[in-house]
Amino acid sequence: MRCTRVLAALACLAITAAAQTPSELKAGRALASAVKQGPLSAHAFLAKMPKGSDLHVHLSGAVYAETFIKDAVEDHICIDPKAKAFAKNPTGTCADGLVPAENVLKDQTLYDNLVNAFSMRSFVPYAGYSGHDQFFATFGRFGGLDRKHVGEWLDEVASRAASQNEQYLEIMHTPDFSASAALGYKLGWNDDLEDLRQKLLEGAVRDNVKRDIAEIDSIGARRNEIEHCGTPSATPACGMTVRFIFQVLRAFPPQQVYAQTLLGFELASADPRVVGINFVQPEDSYMSMSEYDRQMKFLQFLKTKYPKVHLSLHAGELAPGIVPPDGLKFHIREAVEVAGAERIGHGVDVMYETDPHALLKEMAAKHVMVEINLTSNDGILGITGNHHPLASYRAAKVPVSLSTDDEGVSRSDLTNEYTRAAMEHSLTYIDLKNMARTGIEHCFLPGDTLWSGPDAWGKPVAACAAQQLGADKPTTKCAEFLKSSEKATQQWELERRFRTFEAGVQ
Repeated sequence: MRCTRVLAALACLAITAAAQTPSELKAGRALASAVKQGPLSAHAFLAKMPKGSDLHVHLSGAVYAETFIKDAVEDHICIDPKAKAFAKNPTGTCADGLVPAENVLKDQTLYDNLVNAFSMRSFVPYAGYSGHDQFFATFGRFGGLDRKHVGEWLDEVASRAASQNEQYLEIMHTPDFSASAALGYKLGWNDDLEDLRQKLLEGAVRDNVKRDIAEIDSIGARRNEIEHCGTPSATPACGMTVRFIFQVLRAFPPQQVYAQTLLGFELASADPRVVGINFVQPEDSYMSMSEYDRQMKFLQFLKTKYPKVHLSLHAGELAPGIVPPDGLKFHIREAVEVAGAERIGHGVDVMYETDPHALLKEMAAKHVMVEINLTSNDGILGITGNHHPLASYRAAKVPVSLSTDDEGVSRSDLTNEYTRAAMEHSLTYIDLKNMARTGIEHCFLPGDTLWSGPDAWGKPVAACAAQQLGADKPTTKCAEFLKSSEKATQQWELERRFRTFEAGVQ
């Protein structure tokens, strides 16, 4: 039903309200009251609300600067105070102009400078240097730490998520790809993608997959050790289900990008902990823009070879002025129509694409979900409020879910994203609840969905229909269904958490 007139709008709202349960209505009134009081009250309410998943989060960007500084001290590396960046220490003695990392613990000014340089904290755009520039520059400044810390970083992200009533993360991470890339450069570019694939597989990629599986084993073991998983002293973070998205560096020559992408597809085929592929780095860089068509076409090719591997793509993380107008017209469409992306990350420039309404209709029909990153889009692109396409996606019934992108660099978390959505976009409790459901619905876990149809929230499949959603003890038939599907199991758990949360709302 379309609400195009005032009376019709009131009737539509009444129908929506009537469809909600008493507990949802109570929670809705509580959030509305909190929003009326201001963002602090809204944040306090939303911190406890079940959020389901975060499907768009980069591991290195999710770690807070303070952690990187601690790790630098432990690794005994050096700091370049002028560049406000880490520097290697191969000889054990810092070169002229550099200082030992441990000095930062005795120099508050240097400490503050590093936190600011590694994040968006205190940043104010100025002539010739934008939020976009600051954001992407941070990654080069805190690089160079020992990879032994990756498991610790995973624990930090999982622990923060658990504290906000999240349950599932798909974390973008770049395992080692050096051997595959080196062979890619040695072979050079070849438009015969199958010939190039075979040479890469035989020469480096298959061995590279084995090393990457061992790396993921190590990361997971370290996280479990820190969180004491499987012991009586296990931390709440042990309850977080974590999967990986293999991120490919897009701003390089095609021979490297193709080799790394192939490695990602092979790894995702071999290790169920790697559930998909994504392309990263600034979408507006020269290589990203000039190679975009080619990259979408070789993704299309590789999907024919690995049809079970999922694909989420950064597309449309652009805004007017960042690139020429023509650069805003095709990225999301090609990601959907050529590469076959199941999810789009950011999608900010959708209304500047050629025939945007047709594109939105197509995305809705194909159930292509958009990962919405409000704080990131503000800091990098300067896009906020009604300049953000969130309302356009929702009006077109394109599935959307909130995510953090790089919560460490942005100095944010998922609760803040929910708060911004409520305060700046007037989203209600049921809007946010359904966005949390959407995230789990569109995650890349295997198995059938809990729901009887697309976005049929509250209407489960027949096996689980004859009981309360999220019941602690599902019926035998429902339990058997849940056992067969990792996705449905996560969806049932989310409903259980909503039931518990709503029961406690005053």
